[in-house]
Amino acid sequence: MYDYLRGLIAELTPTYAVVECGGVGYLVSISLQTYTALEGRGEALVYVHHIVREDAQQLYGFADRTERELFRLLIGVSGVGGGTARVILSTYTPSELATIISTENAVLLKNVKGLGLKTAQKIIVDLKDKVVGIVEGTEVGPVGGGTLAAASSEVYSEALAALGMLGFGKAASEKVVKRVLKENPTAEVEAVIRMALKQL
Repeated sequence: MYDYLRGLIAELTPTYAVVECGGVGYLVSISLQTYTALEGRGEALVYVHHIVREDAQQLYGFADRTERELFRLLIGVSGVGGGTARVILSTYTPSELATIISTENAVLLKNVKGLGLKTAQKIIVDLKDKVVGIVEGTEVGPVGGGTLAAASSEVYSEALAALGMLGFGKAASEKVVKRVLKENPTAEVEAVIRMALKQL
């Protein structure tokens, strides 16, 4: 139904953005990958995927078509919903995900919250031949360069809030985020969340 939204970024957090188009604010759930791409921008074009269920409607937003295509492939796998697909794309970049799937690394994939080994194996079987062509030419590298703009305490608070919205318990999140910040004191919030996701 919707292909993209072009407008003002009225609000941006590591888990959702509000894109204002023609006086209407659209709430879209996003991954850390998209958060990194949109951070610091006043205006943007956000590709969307609209999910309609009996009890709810949900917009998922993506900074580029590649991530959206990966999202659509993931939710096409039995047992993988929009929320789980978003966590997968927040834990791994498209390039990392393609490598994990193409090398059949189910153990690494099942580290994502909400994924068991059987679902991870199913994702690999279903997507192994499809995913490589999609991310061909995608740059491999650290996500979100930039300088640290916030104090460590702000990064800590934002990371905890984002992990809470992604469904992680407060106690476990606090422990992991503290450890990540101790090892990487100058890390930006999206990097902290990404590292925490791999340890939770």
